[in-house]
Amino acid sequence: MQVRVHGPGDARVDEVADPEPGPADALVRVAACGICGSDLSYIKMGGVAGPGPEPLCLGHEISGTVDWVGPEVDSVHVGDRVVVQAGSSEPISKYGSGGPFGGLTPLLCVTEPEQRLHIVPDHVALDVAAFAEPLAVGMHAVDQAEVQPGEGVVVFGCGPIGLGAVATLVDRGHERVVAVDLSATRRDLALGLGAQAALDPTTTDVWEELKSLHGTKPFMFGPTAGTAAFIEASGADQVILDVIDNAAVGARLSVVALHYRPIKVSFLTLLMKELTLRGSIEYPARFANSVDLLARRDLSALITHRFDLEQFDDALAVLDGSKDCGKVLIGVDPTQW
Repeated sequence: MQVRVHGPGDARVDEVADPEPGPADALVRVAACGICGSDLSYIKMGGVAGPGPEPLCLGHEISGTVDWVGPEVDSVHVGDRVVVQAGSSEPISKYGSGGPFGGLTPLLCVTEPEQRLHIVPDHVALDVAAFAEPLAVGMHAVDQAEVQPGEGVVVFGCGPIGLGAVATLVDRGHERVVAVDLSATRRDLALGLGAQAALDPTTTDVWEELKSLHGTKPFMFGPTAGTAAFIEASGADQVILDVIDNAAVGARLSVVALHYRPIKVSFLTLLMKELTLRGSIEYPARFANSVDLLARRDLSALITHRFDLEQFDDALAVLDGSKDCGKVLIGVDPTQW
């Protein structure tokens, strides 16, 4: 079986042949694979950027056990518990985001296993280990924001990547971390991670509250919140505009959410405030940093929904519905957990 996208709105659990690995490949018996908001976008568009010549394999948040290794592989061994690094800055194939393979399948062929496979410590359950990929994305977003000790920082959007950013910030000792999300469930998850506060933008004036939490800084048109760094993980275009309008002089904005439409930005305000606006895609230089964090901190509460592979449509309905969830996970082979 393999979950594949055949066209706009058309995702199916297909019967496919077992993979045929080469001498430098490894086979991973998949234990769990998360569903990402980007998967919803791929399904709606019919592919990574629209329909392609072949169905798109889904699944890029992958954990499992090494089932077979080719004779040229010595970086992992049969029986190793691993997570798969789906993407890379190197010009090599990606998993679940346009490459020939996807993790929503029982048996996955992994090319470049020395780069792709990372050992999971025995005390970390493999369902939790699948969170390493979105955690790494959130971790890189934090790196891009260059948060310094003692600074106030805000994470807009507490889906899995935003929660990964909150977890990273708290793990690094930052105490002035504020989360903003529409969902009470996600705000509670952020507080459980150690956020200073979690704000509902529909009932709270976020910028006035940030002045209270992070102090103020002077600006020619009046004081602004003293928050030094912002991470945009919500996907809401208005957040970027609000940050530019309300941020302090010298503040930094790291954008990790997908924004498909152009956004009209006041570069005059950007100039006057000397703001730094940076994109953030994929992972830190060392992907295994996310596995290390999972080994230090129990993040199992972030996985709020688990489904079998045959229940893929039900899992999509949860993620595409109210968004009142943490990580939605497909248990491909829960016996491995």
